[in-house]
Amino acid sequence: MKQKAYIAGVGMTPFGNAIDQSLSQLATTAINEALKDAGIGAKDLGAAYMGNAAAGVITGQVCVPGQVVLRNMGIGRIPVINVENACATSATAFQQAATMVTLGVYDVVLVCGYEKLYHKDKEKTFSVFTGAIDVDQIDAIKAGLKTRNEAIGAELDMSQAGITRSIFIDIYATWAREHMHRYGTSPEQLAAVSAKNSFHGSLNPLSQFRDRVSIEQVLAAREIVSPLTLPMCAPIGDGAAAVVLVSEKKAKELGMSRCVRVKASSLHSGWDRAEGEDEMVPQAAAAIYEQAGVGADDIDCVELHDASAISEIKYYEYLGLCGDGEGGDFVARGDSTLGGKVPVNTSGGLMRKGHPIGATGAAQIVELVTQLRGEAGDRQVDGARHALAENGGGYIGSDAAALVLSVLSKE
Repeated sequence: MKQKAYIAGVGMTPFGNAIDQSLSQLATTAINEALKDAGIGAKDLGAAYMGNAAAGVITGQVCVPGQVVLRNMGIGRIPVINVENACATSATAFQQAATMVTLGVYDVVLVCGYEKLYHKDKEKTFSVFTGAIDVDQIDAIKAGLKTRNEAIGAELDMSQAGITRSIFIDIYATWAREHMHRYGTSPEQLAAVSAKNSFHGSLNPLSQFRDRVSIEQVLAAREIVSPLTLPMCAPIGDGAAAVVLVSEKKAKELGMSRCVRVKASSLHSGWDRAEGEDEMVPQAAAAIYEQAGVGADDIDCVELHDASAISEIKYYEYLGLCGDGEGGDFVARGDSTLGGKVPVNTSGGLMRKGHPIGATGAAQIVELVTQLRGEAGDRQVDGARHALAENGGGYIGSDAAALVLSVLSKE
C-alpha cells in the first residue's frame, strides 16, 4: 500500500557465526544502534514489531521471543508483535509497522529482525528451511522437482536434501536448469552474480564474507547441486538488524535531513495461478511501482533476495530491471554492479552479507537507508534517490509463500 512513514534510525550487527552470543545480545546491539541513530530513547517507542523465524527450533524460545529481547533491555508496557513469515519475516514486520504509522496509530515504532541459525547439529538448522515448505507435501514437492528436471532432460538426486543441504538448493538448481534451457543462460553468468556480490560485500564491514572471488573461482568451487557451486548459494548466519519508523510529525521534530521516506510497502502471498498467469513477483512489482509513483527506470539501487545466483537473475527480470531472459546478460555487462545501470545488492546480498532468516529483510532496509543518506562510503551509489527492497520466503506449489516489496525515497 501507499505509505507515509519515515525511517529515522537504523542499526545492525555484523552477520556471521555468533554462536557465543544470545538472541537478546544480538538484537540489543542492533536496537540500541537504531535508537541512537534516530536520536530517541526507548521511552518514545509506541510499539515494537519483532521478527524471528527459527528460535523455536534453534534455541527453543517460542511464543514470546520479542518480549524476552525487550524486557532484557528494560522495555515493557508497549505492544510487542512477534512476526514469523519465512525469509520475509522482518520485511513483513517492517511493512506492518510502516502501515500502522501511516494510519496514525503510532508516532514511533521499532522494527527488529534477529536470528541464530548456527548449531552444532546441522540437520536441525536445515530443518528450519524444510519447514518453510508444506511439510505434508514434501514427497509431492520432490516428485514435482524431478518431473520438471526430466522435462528438460536432466536428473535431480534429492537423497541429501534436508540432510547435508537445504531443500531450497534443489529448488534453485531446478530454476537454474530451466532458465539455462529456455534462455541459454550460462554457468559463467551465474558465477558473475556471485563474483559481483563478493566485490560489493568486500566493501561492507558488516558482511559475513569480505573476500573477493572471481568468476573462475566460483566455477571451480565445490558443487552443491549442478549447476550451483558453493559461492552461488547464500550461507546460513546469525545477526540482527533494526529500524526506527516515525510519523511525518515526529520526523519534523527530529529534523528531516537524515530521514528516509517509505513511499510504498506491500505484503503478498502466493496462490494457485491460472495457466499462463504471471508469477507473483511481476504482478507485485507492477503494483508497487504504481503505488509509489515511480517506474523501474527510476530505481537507483536494489536489495533483493539472492538466496542463490539464479534467484538474483530471475528477480532482475521480475522487477523490470531487464526483459525476460535477459538477466544473465544484465549481470555479465556489469549493469548490476556499482557504477552500472542499477546497482543490486550493494551490501553483498544474502550470498556475501549473509542470511540470518529473521534479520534479512530489516538488513536490506538498513543498506538502502545508508545508500539514500549518502553514507555508504566506498560502496555508495552516486546520487541515489529511490531504492527498492524485495524479500521473499517459503515455497508452496511453484511460487514463494510470502513476498514483501518496499520503495524508499530521499525527499
